[in-house]
Amino acid sequence: MPLKIVYKPHTLHFRKEAGTSRGVLTQKTSWIVVITDSEKPGVAGYGECGPLPGLSVDDIPDFEAQLADVCSIFNELDLDVFPFNLSIILEQLIPENLPSIRAGIEMALLDIMNGGQRMLFKNGFSGNDEGILMNGLIWMGSYENMLTQVEEKLSQGFTTLKMKVGAIDFEQECRILEAVRQRFDKNTITLRVDANGAFTAQNAKERLERLSEFDLHSIEQPVKAGQHELMADLCASSPVPVALDEELIGVPNYRDKFALLKKLAPPFVILKPTLLGGFTATSEWIEIANRLHIGWWITSALESNIGLNAIAQYTASFNNPLPQGLGTGQLYTNNFDSPLTVENGHLYYRKEIAWQLPGHALAEPV
Repeated sequence: MPLKIVYKPHTLHFRKEAGTSRGVLTQKTSWIVVITDSEKPGVAGYGECGPLPGLSVDDIPDFEAQLADVCSIFNELDLDVFPFNLSIILEQLIPENLPSIRAGIEMALLDIMNGGQRMLFKNGFSGNDEGILMNGLIWMGSYENMLTQVEEKLSQGFTTLKMKVGAIDFEQECRILEAVRQRFDKNTITLRVDANGAFTAQNAKERLERLSEFDLHSIEQPVKAGQHELMADLCASSPVPVALDEELIGVPNYRDKFALLKKLAPPFVILKPTLLGGFTATSEWIEIANRLHIGWWITSALESNIGLNAIAQYTASFNNPLPQGLGTGQLYTNNFDSPLTVENGHLYYRKEIAWQLPGHALAEPV
């Protein structure tokens, strides 16, 4: 019998306000998609379509209507689990301007193709309890709040900290970095900062020079995306290595991806599969980055544990030694219970912990 897909929105509530240069987040909605096969009762593939407000290409008012249309077309195709070409299905079924829908449906298809056990990629992380090294994320807030977050992450065993900058007074942010460096040198604690495009052409170089005093590993997206001449200059001249993030969003074509990285020549790129169109699209960025000798790491984009699990398993497939940005599963009061656990600055998949997921019958097929 053919595969069927259904979906249902799930609003995630933050334990604490999450401050970014684009504003403060208190909740975030994802659409959980479930693919079933009537010949295999009780078996289902789960995925998450989670556009990020203010950032995703498909953060649009009629997102759910677009998702409903894609699901309707999917259900008309009468697909079986095998055989089909996953890349072709995704490209032909889902428009490239709906990257989070591509990502979520790809997750669900990979899940059901592998038996519907939330084991999308078989590797040391998903099968053998090997941990993924992560950075500890410090959200924007008051000076006191951010310093408290630093202390919490250090006590939890994180050896890489990533601090959001660009919202409070810049000198106060520098004081926090200085406080960490007074206690720990770069060989003990790695520091990353993420500006989310908060710097300007007028102050970027001055601020990067100031930040270089703190032996930083990298700075993500110092200026807003789309300023290619400015960004190329910063990538070449910054005393703090630049990592592109938002710059990669909305670039689905392989040739355009290659041209962008060739022109900007960043030391690093940061890859968020939900924002880039899923794992097939992310793998293109990785292939190009490796070819151009650009470092990279993968970051979640505030997904629930459904999406985070898929992204973590995908990430573990590459054995990338750099700390990854996957520590977002504990942000919510109403996340789905899962085998994902954070221990001593690493993410683990503990198979003895059961999943608690929404039932298959989320809605009638659309």
